[in-house]
Amino acid sequence: MQIVGGRRAGRYSRRMVLQAAAGSALLGAVTSAAGAAGEAADQRDAWFVGRGVAIVPTEAAAMELPERAGEWDLNLIDMSHYAEWAAGTDEGRALVAACRRLGVGIEFSLHVPSMFLSRTLFEKDPTLFRMDESGNRTPDANLCVHSEPALEILCENAVKYADLLRPTTGRYHYWTDDGAKMCRCPRCRGLSDSDQALIVENRMLKALRRGDRRARVAHLAYQPTLVPPTQVKPEPGIYLEFAPIERDSLKPLDNGSPVHTKVLEHLDANLALFGKRDAEVLEYWLDNSRASGWKRERIGLLPWSRETYLRDLRVYAGRGIRRMRTYAYWFDADYVGRYGPPPLAEYGAGLRRWHAVRGRPVERA
Repeated sequence: MQIVGGRRAGRYSRRMVLQAAAGSALLGAVTSAAGAAGEAADQRDAWFVGRGVAIVPTEAAAMELPERAGEWDLNLIDMSHYAEWAAGTDEGRALVAACRRLGVGIEFSLHVPSMFLSRTLFEKDPTLFRMDESGNRTPDANLCVHSEPALEILCENAVKYADLLRPTTGRYHYWTDDGAKMCRCPRCRGLSDSDQALIVENRMLKALRRGDRRARVAHLAYQPTLVPPTQVKPEPGIYLEFAPIERDSLKPLDNGSPVHTKVLEHLDANLALFGKRDAEVLEYWLDNSRASGWKRERIGLLPWSRETYLRDLRVYAGRGIRRMRTYAYWFDADYVGRYGPPPLAEYGAGLRRWHAVRGRPVERA
């Protein structure tokens, strides 16, 4: 992928990326058909129509994915920010082919402004970038959402990245920079971080739909964007993705703690704006990177509470949410050799307990 306005930093060669782009149209078309067929086949009475895991795809073999996804009733693998790897390496193409063969959907999720709007452009035009609270332009994260050139560059590169390998579901997870603040310039400061994020998401949706008419774009409710927008309205095709990283994953969300009570208040407020139909929750039940403090030297046995997980599903199903995914990072061959496989079977079994009966969620043991 050639990044507009700057050179993409990373470990992928230009030749690799061009090879990936050359094959992406065929991969995208075939996997889209497989993903749609698989989803249609197994959604007849399932309440949770989206049953996914977000993984480091180089760990897929150690996790026995996607080969055992059907056994565990999982229908989606989120390959995070590895679209170039998936389309441009032998290992990645083999993983994509296996998902296609087994009818497992593929999506990608990543924080994009610092990736799609090169920071090297700051010297040329600081107005592309956000202003901090002191009135200084800074390239540290995100962008100025009132800069038309910044939005154009970001959207053009979003399309280029999508062309590497399209998600089979038409759902795009292109997020603002991780936990970072948005712009505080005179034109932006009256808008919340959530409003500014939604401006970007609405623009990306329009750009992506020129090449993918099914495209839908996530609004990530997470940290500074956990509070819903109030001044900007989502265009049709924007859906809620709620990521409650503040929560305690070993205690149920409905335990009445102040943190969890606030999380649920934010969830309800976001659902009121974005609707329930396409809403998705991105959870952390199986996220060993978070459990390890994002330090690999601290990796140990994943702390996991099946009871909390099942109780959380009741909370989410009761609110009409039908799409779930959890991070399942840092389960490589070394982890599996030391501690055994992660509890993907229990995760899938919990989702499988829920059925749609006359449009309502019903739990069956």
